[in-house]
Amino acid sequence: MGLKGKLIASMEMNCGGGSFFDIFHTSTHQVPNISPRTIVHFEIHEGETVKIGSIVSWKYIEAGQDKYMKHLIEAVDPHKKLIKWKVIEGDLLELYNYFDYTTSCDHQWTTWTIEYEKKTEDTPEPLIHFGNILDMTKDIEAHLLQK
Repeated sequence: MGLKGKLIASMEMNCGGGSFFDIFHTSTHQVPNISPRTIVHFEIHEGETVKIGSIVSWKYIEAGQDKYMKHLIEAVDPHKKLIKWKVIEGDLLELYNYFDYTTSCDHQWTTWTIEYEKKTEDTPEPLIHFGNILDMTKDIEAHLLQK
């Protein structure tokens, strides 16, 4: 039926992928200040900043509308510079049965992977959402290059 999908994008990071990983691993709460055009709020509900089993939420702007999502952090690997989130609540789950994010960093590259399953064949591919993720990534890179 083709309801499952995967989108992958790799971006060269002039600041280095490791610096990008560090923002998400230790300073996630700063992302709304770094990328206010895409991220409005970040909150930890259970656990610590980015630890396996932690539950965090994001308020973000997509196509001019306020959106919300809550994640369970499923994997963190500082050696591979990888973080995996599973959406457990929010606007995305109105359209998709599941929605998972993975970010990994390798030298000068950051890669985002999203895996999802659409609820219906008419559900659009999450290209606008993925574009927001890439915009946020560019904002973080610009912030890191200013340092």
